[in-house]
Amino acid sequence: MHSGTTWTPGGAGAIRKVLPLTILSALLLIVAVTPAQAQTETVLYNFCSQPNCSDGGDIFSGLTSDGAGNFYGTTGFGVQGNGTVFELSPNGSGGYNETVIHAFCSGGGNSCPDGADPYFSNVIFDSQGNLYGTTSAGGAYGFGVAFELSPLAGTWTETVLYSFANNGDGAGPGNGLIMDSAGNLYGTNSAGVFELRPSGGNWTEQVIYSVDGAYDRSGLTMDSSGNIFGVTNSTVFEVSPNGQGGWNANVIYSFPGYARDGSSPASAPVLDQAGSLYGTTAAGGSHNYGTVYKLTSGKNGWTEKRLYSFKSPKKDAGAPFAGVVLDQTGNIYGTTLGGGTDDAGAVFELVPPVGKGKYEEKVLWYFNIADGEWPYGTLILDSAGNLYGTTNDGGSGGYGEYGTVFEVTP
Repeated sequence: MHSGTTWTPGGAGAIRKVLPLTILSALLLIVAVTPAQAQTETVLYNFCSQPNCSDGGDIFSGLTSDGAGNFYGTTGFGVQGNGTVFELSPNGSGGYNETVIHAFCSGGGNSCPDGADPYFSNVIFDSQGNLYGTTSAGGAYGFGVAFELSPLAGTWTETVLYSFANNGDGAGPGNGLIMDSAGNLYGTNSAGVFELRPSGGNWTEQVIYSVDGAYDRSGLTMDSSGNIFGVTNSTVFEVSPNGQGGWNANVIYSFPGYARDGSSPASAPVLDQAGSLYGTTAAGGSHNYGTVYKLTSGKNGWTEKRLYSFKSPKKDAGAPFAGVVLDQTGNIYGTTLGGGTDDAGAVFELVPPVGKGKYEEKVLWYFNIADGEWPYGTLILDSAGNLYGTTNDGGSGGYGEYGTVFEVTP
């Protein structure tokens, strides 16, 4: 078994992985058995359930849906130990089949020119069905890549769009990419926020917001006007087009920390239809177990409101490392790294108040390790209200396994 990721209730979590020492070989698909709760959780797939762990494992990212029932994501471990991009498809019998559509560093060796270690990288689709993402290592210089995967006749071909050189362009893009209406890509790395533009068959990179303390695993969010939002270790920022081909950057909120407010935001905020931002902090709040916050823009700038402070892993949950997702009625859904009898993490819902009341928190599911542990990735929500996500550890073999894909059904 491999050593699991650890998290600290007072912080954002220590991301320390040890490569697997042994492998599993049984193909397993289970429905998790847990104490009765209002919702049902189903494990759609257990990673490292194929021989030699050829299906990958160790997931830090969330899922992407193609709208046809298939899910896509990345794993930190794979055939060569450098990660994969996978597809999860319904098998017609109530289960799911997993297919690795790209294994990084498949040629072996230390250089990994196609990239390596796509730990926190989600993947995104363009209008043609191509997938885009990043790796934190590998490439021409060893500092990571931005890549494209293109489907053709049932197979996927990878193209490295850009190799980071750490010579002013940054290094180690930890999260995925977002795309604007013109097809330009944006992400975060050690230098801050970068832009990739297609140019003459190649891609050019520029850092559009240089910021100390940029949390390169957090990712970005873009509104319909092309404004980009993200977080550092202690702030929320906005990067906006200036109308002359350049960018303006502003810090729109600074977290004062425990116990006045949240601290250690680790995931990009999300937008509602009114343009307000919602996000999480992995620590801080009234009890120092993290918060869910809302930022609203007004005449005097942005105003922050703490919607909920987590009490403790035993009382509700703790350390909401991932971002949140909103439904059409204003309910907020997310995950925490701690919570429940096994302290393996939880899926929660925040129900908006009627009138001047407060948000009420419901724990929809406590993980029990056998159905997963440590859900680092942000959830996705379908039109029926079902939630889908990943866990970094746990699975049918218990602690030290390679993670799961799960569904929580109302």
